Amino acid sequence: MIHHTMIVSFDNTVPEAELDQFLKDIEQVMRDSGQVRTFSAEHHIRVPADDHSPVFAATAIVQIGVAGLDALNALFLAPGIEEHIRRWQARHPYKVVWANHEPL
Repeated sequence: MIHHTMIVSFDNTVPEAELDQFLKDIEQVMRDSGQVRTFSAEHHIRVPADDHSPVFAATAIVQIGVAGLDALNALFLAPGIEEHIRRWQARHPYKVVWANHEPL
């Protein structure tokens, strides 16, 4: 199994209900791909040190488990992912950094 872990950082404060919807939407797109074995997502727990992050502070963390490299590559081509990104970037711009790794 390979985990695709994303750290999502919105440029501005996003209301909690909208952040929850963002996470639900991305889960649906990923699950609809047929490649997902596991999916989890949580809000970042903010602390004062976040103000000093050298890159950016997270808003949410998403972790997707897939069978292997072929499944991981298929996630990046999942139907609806580009539309999801465009729609949410237009509403609330954000940045993402990710790591692909074996289960920790």
